[in-house]
Amino acid sequence: MQMLFQGDMGKMTAAEVRKTFWLAREEEEEDADTRGFAEDLYRVAVAKAKEIDDLIEKYAKNWRIERMPAVDRNVLRLAAAEMLGFQSTPVPIVINEALEIARRYSGPESVSFLNGVLDAMSKELLKRI
Repeated sequence: MQMLFQGDMGKMTAAEVRKTFWLAREEEEEDADTRGFAEDLYRVAVAKAKEIDDLIEKYAKNWRIERMPAVDRNVLRLAAAEMLGFQSTPVPIVINEALEIARRYSGPESVSFLNGVLDAMSKELLKRI
């Protein structure tokens, strides 16, 4: 989510985000699997950005994506990317992880909004499988 947020708010290219994001974390000990999964999720989110944003706008009734709080829209993008790119991960787990991120970085009122959007979005995505 932090990579998506950084690219969104900083108007950075995906390459710039990757470079600066990991450079800032050189001192931290990142598990190779964790870093790989973060990279894979980011790649899916960037590659399917249009499809993801269209899904978000479809299910976020009366909300344009650019009017949503930045954290909320990027939590939605992250969860949608995981649902689209990692279909072996159970949807309830994806939604729960997204809501945990929202609880940490967003306001309490956002959690129910995000839950509703993700639940509706997941029903459409499950029909595609």
